[in-house]
Amino acid sequence: MTVVRTSVQPPYAAHLRVYEPLAAYPEPERTRWQAYAAEHGPDAAEPERPVAAAVLEEQREALAGLAARTPRALPERESGRAYLRVVDGVLYVCPWATRLRSWQALEELRAGAPVALLDAVLPPVTREAAEADRERWRAGHPDARPWILTSRWEVPVRWFLPFGEEDRCFVPGEAVAVADAVDGAVDGGEGAGERAGGPAALFYLVPMAQARRRVARALRALREAVPDGELVLGAERVGRWLEEFHPRSLVELDYGGLVHLLGPERLLADRSAGELEEGLRALRAGDTDGALRVYRELTGRWRRVLALRNAN
Repeated sequence: MTVVRTSVQPPYAAHLRVYEPLAAYPEPERTRWQAYAAEHGPDAAEPERPVAAAVLEEQREALAGLAARTPRALPERESGRAYLRVVDGVLYVCPWATRLRSWQALEELRAGAPVALLDAVLPPVTREAAEADRERWRAGHPDARPWILTSRWEVPVRWFLPFGEEDRCFVPGEAVAVADAVDGAVDGGEGAGERAGGPAALFYLVPMAQARRRVARALRALREAVPDGELVLGAERVGRWLEEFHPRSLVELDYGGLVHLLGPERLLADRSAGELEEGLRALRAGDTDGALRVYRELTGRWRRVLALRNAN
């Protein structure tokens, strides 16, 4: 069990994770993860418990790396850490794969940041060295894929496709501070700036087989009704990613640091996965207008959250 005492808060980012059973890992990885679990213990020993403490530990480690004298675009070696869950006596492992995810984050930064800002954060020579390292690494790991996908400032609607309302787990926690401007901008709600409970967590957890079935059913309905829609492309991407993993894995959607942005009242009321389910049921029943109304409400609410990244 990871125990963290820190003032560090996770960034406003959500995570889609896959935990594979220990038996899915080949040797010598299996023995290494087994020893790691024996030393550290599980981050969540029950399905309804979050891995929030371990997320903070990962953030602390990342910040320590950023404090190095020489700027680095990515860690020099892959992390030996993982998130561990135990469900029904079975150990599930989700490797951090920090180096691989750092390469992906570098690609996103290069695609979305102005060149001047990018050069100030990571000089061209540093980026070129990181990209050369990635090409060499890819040659020896052609089938590598991350166990964790990250989205900053929002939960993409397509990420709710593998889950149902019954998979939702909200943990209030003990000390969540909600900023006045954030609450007002998202919902204009009452009680802005109040403190309630403590770090909260909201996550969905579901077996891989169920996640794949839900995505496949949604994809069939979407292809029939809106074959060129944005959600169709998103569902295809999520479905392809899930197919990369062991069929007895677990899939988790974790709101991560977004819990500090939304606040406990908004988290308690959030039914995003259930709303998307309702929209898909309407679509399968031929009620295109009803499905479109649900989709617009859902995406509109998350776009208001996403807009906060530009707030001063």
